Amino acid sequence: MRSIVAGLKGGALTLVLLGLGACTDMYRTHGYIPLEEDLQQIVVGVDTRGTVEDVVGVPSVAGVREGGNYYYIESQVRHFAWRRPEVTDRTVLAITFDSTDVVSNIVEYGLEDGRVVRLSRRVTQTGDGDIGFIRKLFGNIGGLAAGDLLN
Repeated sequence: MRSIVAGLKGGALTLVLLGLGACTDMYRTHGYIPLEEDLQQIVVGVDTRGTVEDVVGVPSVAGVREGGNYYYIESQVRHFAWRRPEVTDRTVLAITFDSTDVVSNIVEYGLEDGRVVRLSRRVTQTGDGDIGFIRKLFGNIGGLAAGDLLN
């Protein structure tokens, strides 16, 4: 009987320890920021887009326009139990280029420099109202007269 009770206590202790272990913070790093030593090799006004890629690597994100700037982004994300993941730290390194693809500036931004941008869902309404596809497709069948076709 004592061995059964001891086994139950050991099992209960194991479950409690596993439960407590599941409630610890987990941090993950997403993205990539070049090392400071690599950034020191880039000379503003001298290096080009190609040399930046050779020295520090391909950016996480490039500007939308042709010949846009380079952005290297690294985020620390905290995962805790069932809660939504939370970004605890973010660094954005922006390398800007002039019209001849020569480096014009290197700037680093942190999470404190960011702004929350509220996204709104905009839906363009059509003038058709609630007319379904089939009704639109076959809606003009009765609208034609034979005399209209002959003229």
